[in-house]
Amino acid sequence: MTAIRRLGQGFGALFAFARSPDLELARRRLTACEYSAFRAMSRADQLHSLKVLRKTLEACPTASPALTTAALLHDVGKSRYHLTVWQKTLAVCLEAIAPSLSRRLGADERLSRWRAPFALRRHHAQWGGEILRRCDADEDVIWLVERHQADARRYREDRRYELLRWLQRADGES
Repeated sequence: MTAIRRLGQGFGALFAFARSPDLELARRRLTACEYSAFRAMSRADQLHSLKVLRKTLEACPTASPALTTAALLHDVGKSRYHLTVWQKTLAVCLEAIAPSLSRRLGADERLSRWRAPFALRRHHAQWGGEILRRCDADEDVIWLVERHQADARRYREDRRYELLRWLQRADGES
């Protein structure tokens, strides 16, 4: 991801308090439990997820319900710990300059003030799957959420491969 795109995301998160997410758009596409999980996300993550949904629908107007639900909930695992802007910035910067240190700091799932940014980057997809299982979400949605940061090439033979690529593309552009 380019530095300019990351900078834009940072400013978007910083000023998220000034924008209201389109909750009705999310509510119409999610079950009651999924919507509750969506509402537990930070405002910045809600806005980002709605942007991913819109990008998905622009590129693929006939997107499946599994893909649109995954677009809205791909970062739901981040609701386990709401990061401050400085924590997000620290994680992104350290990932860029010292990726192996970032991975080591994120290996532990403990969510202390200093480790949380790294643990969240590394484990939020898995945690999102856990949250969605409690919602009895569609297995394809869970599969997509749990793999949205994985190397899609590993799943070329899976019937959901193209859905994963659509999700990753929309997430990367958002």
